[in-house]
Amino acid sequence: MDASKVRVDRSGIHATGCFAACDIRQGEKVIQYVGPKISKAESLRECEGGNVYIFTLNDEVDINGNVEWNPARYINHSCEANCESENDEDEIWIQAVRDIKAGEELTYNYGFDLDEYKDYPCLCGSTQCVGYMVAAEFFDHARKYRAEQRQLAAANPEAATV
Repeated sequence: MDASKVRVDRSGIHATGCFAACDIRQGEKVIQYVGPKISKAESLRECEGGNVYIFTLNDEVDINGNVEWNPARYINHSCEANCESENDEDEIWIQAVRDIKAGEELTYNYGFDLDEYKDYPCLCGSTQCVGYMVAAEFFDHARKYRAEQRQLAAANPEAATV
């Protein structure tokens, strides 16, 4: 696996992140998300054990990205991402959705659904941040919930959880 386009460093979003080691053009494959392919049952056990680096590959298997040789596991979520994940013939690739300058942190939208989304607050800091790590199709829902929580906080500061 060629990881020459990325470097791992401290992130302003969350602990560790992946950064562009060179200029990257829109549409360019940046890095492959790698790891052993595991069954859905094993994936569930890994997730229940706290492994946050599981990536859905297809209906039958997932990728366990919690391996040293997978720097892509450090790419953080953003509501205004500069990359996206692509399933390319049973491989996961991170691809640039716009031109990215050397030194810029690489991000993609993790695409979480609404199951337990309130447990996954977003820290991306983007002006477009919706407050939670949800797929773009759920942004309006997350914005509405966040606004409701802010109204509750304003009315009763001790009861709010925003």
